[in-house]
Amino acid sequence: MTPDNESISASPRPATAGRKKPAPVRRRVSAVLAALAVVGFSAAMIAPTGIATAGSAAADAPVTAFSLAADDTQNITVTVEGADIAPLARGTFEVYVKPKPKPKPKPVPASTDGGGSAPSGPPHYTGGGSKEDWMAAAGIASSDWPYVDYIVSRESGWNPNATNASSGACGLVQALPCSKVPGNGYNPVDNLRWANGYAVGRYGSWSAAYDFWTRNHWW
Repeated sequence: MTPDNESISASPRPATAGRKKPAPVRRRVSAVLAALAVVGFSAAMIAPTGIATAGSAAADAPVTAFSLAADDTQNITVTVEGADIAPLARGTFEVYVKPKPKPKPKPVPASTDGGGSAPSGPPHYTGGGSKEDWMAAAGIASSDWPYVDYIVSRESGWNPNATNASSGACGLVQALPCSKVPGNGYNPVDNLRWANGYAVGRYGSWSAAYDFWTRNHWW
């Protein structure tokens, strides 16, 4: 039997010989900071390269209608009152469409102020007289007067100043162009004198001119 004092001295001690002491807190903090420094340094080295690559890719991107529209939508200036969309400067162009059919030029009517000259025609007639007086003065035989009366009545209604708004034909027999009449195309005597030569020269007689007019309604 072991005495009491020996049993006390032989009591077991805590088993701490095989365990490592925990590292101080200061050493752990230093390791974490060192790791963060390495990550930050690596990011600083890689970031310029990534930005340059992205910028190069954006510069090489093709210009499309979508990309232009996207750029336009960014052209906005924000003010205190709200969003103010600044106007865009755009080019202009003109397109000429050729009319079909080609329009005919409109003749400028002669003056009707009682003898004043029009810019593109002779003065109107204001002298008066009868159709018989005019045919006699023009040298037309009285036997041809019925044929002349028929044609002139349908061409101008015996109005010396009659003008065709579309073609510019003028006078009693609607001479075209009006300038071919020697003298004044609106003077009834000058107009009939020219018509007398036209009827005989083109058709052979006023009777033949009358026959042509009744079939074609022009001469």
